Amino acid sequence: MPEAAATQSYTLSAYGRLLRTNRNFRLLWSAQVVSEIGDWLYSVAIYSLLLDLTGSAKSVGLAVVLQLLPQVFVAPTAGVINDRLNRRAVMIFADLARIFIVGSMLFVRSVDMVWLIWILLFMETLMWALFEPGRSAILPSICRGDDELLVANALSSTTWAVNLTIGSGIGGLISVLFGREAVFGLNALSFVFSAYLLSRMTVRETHADDLPPMRVLDLLDFKPVWEGIQYVKGDLKMVATLLVKAGMGLLGAHWVILPVFGERIFPIHSAGLDASRGGALAMSLLLGSRGIGALIGSFASGYISRNENPKMRRGIFWGFIIVAISYMSLSAAPTLWLACFAVMVGHAGTSTAWVFSTTMLQQSTEDRFRGRVFSADFGGLFLVMSCVSFLAGVLVDSGSPIREIAFWTGVLGFVPAFAWQAAQRLWRRDEA
Repeated sequence: MPEAAATQSYTLSAYGRLLRTNRNFRLLWSAQVVSEIGDWLYSVAIYSLLLDLTGSAKSVGLAVVLQLLPQVFVAPTAGVINDRLNRRAVMIFADLARIFIVGSMLFVRSVDMVWLIWILLFMETLMWALFEPGRSAILPSICRGDDELLVANALSSTTWAVNLTIGSGIGGLISVLFGREAVFGLNALSFVFSAYLLSRMTVRETHADDLPPMRVLDLLDFKPVWEGIQYVKGDLKMVATLLVKAGMGLLGAHWVILPVFGERIFPIHSAGLDASRGGALAMSLLLGSRGIGALIGSFASGYISRNENPKMRRGIFWGFIIVAISYMSLSAAPTLWLACFAVMVGHAGTSTAWVFSTTMLQQSTEDRFRGRVFSADFGGLFLVMSCVSFLAGVLVDSGSPIREIAFWTGVLGFVPAFAWQAAQRLWRRDEA
């Protein structure tokens, strides 16, 4: 492709052109918009509810664990399901199940019912573990070439960031004005629309054409999982790329840091708000700042790399460096607005690394293995993130200052940065 054409591919108009000309991607993207906005409304409501009912940061850490850790254990099975069945059908099933799961949150009204939150979060996590690898794996089948694939990944990540910004930003506001029940109802409704939009896709999936029909007993067969392990193990560059999101998991304490910063360090006292509602609003602003940063990083990724592998690899390294410095700065932020700025800059870095690592995996993985590879990709992230998040909650409840936890979270960000830099010898060896 000529340089002028390549540059044109990553202008703002490229995102509009992709949505205008690729019907399947437009439907997939629209489903992402409605469901993710609902999810972020819901997250703010859940964390605020738990802090209100229990008064414990550990309860938020446990909620994060239940939103993440089950995906680690179900990842091998979810990967096999997405490589053996129609991926669009799997995503629709996950959406339909989540309508009832999220709607059941309406029954949690007292501390005696907190146990129901743990069950519902666990069940919702299982459905997400089916849905998200399918969405990542189906993208190459609906995109026309690597250039369009990078634009699609950048737009998907940008959209995730916008949804985070909007959902988190108004989640606290809706809770204040209409109550948490309205938030749970809106999230359940979002899955109705998502399932409808996915049902209208007409993508031709060929990954399972040569395989026999899947049986229930096949879920107990470890052979497909072992095949996936052998496939990944044969390419050390793929192994290194798979570990990028696990490296992001080391920064997973932010799931506890940001709610606690909002509730206890920077609650908003103006406009007659009580402590609970002021904390929820501050939490929304911090999580929304994370979304703005992710939006900046996602949008900039196409301009930074031009779909060139060396530039994507360098972007991953600098993404980790940026977020490490930003969380160290957050630990000393004197005001809510400076804290929001630090969060925004940091998550611009992680968003860039996310887009690049995802694109590199999609380009290097055979279609018949993509479900298993992306299940492993998310599994590594969530295993590390759930452990770090729960530890952060325990440390807060044991008396460790939240600012110190933010500082050491930033320090941890240097570990994956330098590990990734060391792995570059694998690419340099092949290039040589």
